[in-house]
Amino acid sequence: MGSKSREGIYGGAVRAKEERAAEARKAADRLACEAWTARMLAFQGPAQPSPVLGDALNAGYRYLEVKCLGCDTHQTVALDIVRRPKSTPIHELERYMRCKLCSEQRGYPFKRSHLIAVRPTKISANDPRSTWWPGER
Repeated sequence: MGSKSREGIYGGAVRAKEERAAEARKAADRLACEAWTARMLAFQGPAQPSPVLGDALNAGYRYLEVKCLGCDTHQTVALDIVRRPKSTPIHELERYMRCKLCSEQRGYPFKRSHLIAVRPTKISANDPRSTWWPGER
């Protein structure tokens, strides 16, 4: 006569709770990213504290919108190809951002960028750049 294993008895409940915990983490990460983006768009900063790379990727925010203060262009940077640990806060990426157009024009790496928002998609005609405040064009 055999007995049921603990996996058979408790396995379903454990898996269900793990799934609920993963969903709760994803929702918390999404809310943290939305709060940071709202703060950046409403007050133009401060960038600190910001969510970490791993949280943004977990929440589905794959891109970081950056504005060059030299030529006033908006660009998106893919967060999944950034070569930093996933525990790096997003605001620490600001010092590594360089504008390609300004760098080519000046002949040296030119870094005058400002973080704008985390986004789920790239800037496109269907999904335009973010505005900082209602009066900005």
